[in-house]
Amino acid sequence: MTDPYRHNLSVSWEEFHRLSRVLSERLLAVRPPGGPPWRLLVAVTRGGLVPAAIVARELNLRVVDTLCIASYDERSRGQPQVLKAAGAGDGEGVLVVDDLVDTGVTARVMRGLLPKAHFATVFAKPEGRPLVDTFVAEIGQDTWIVFPWDQHPPIVGARG
Repeated sequence: MTDPYRHNLSVSWEEFHRLSRVLSERLLAVRPPGGPPWRLLVAVTRGGLVPAAIVARELNLRVVDTLCIASYDERSRGQPQVLKAAGAGDGEGVLVVDDLVDTGVTARVMRGLLPKAHFATVFAKPEGRPLVDTFVAEIGQDTWIVFPWDQHPPIVGARG
């Protein structure tokens, strides 16, 4: 199998934090009218944990859950596996946050589980873009993003 990524984009912690705050501002502008913005924030793990924490702080959302879907191993994609579903019903009043929508494989699984949720990502690629309600930056499909948490090897290996 050939590597579909021709470009790398390294993102620093500072830049990712800035982009997550921009996402928060955009979400504030599209929040449901009246009452609290959302009843629940769901982070798609693992990549969505960091932006979800920032969005939760910026929007003063205190009820946070996770939707754990595994679909990547290093730079290769596999079949998505739901490791833990969020207790969020059909997604009504739920804000789902992830770092990136790439091909849309994970997003389709999330949409199947939470069809009424508002889905927000920091980055969106063209193939997955139609599945996202709010995002900050669109990047090329052939670009691999090196997130700040991926810039050093983990203490315990991926199979650990």
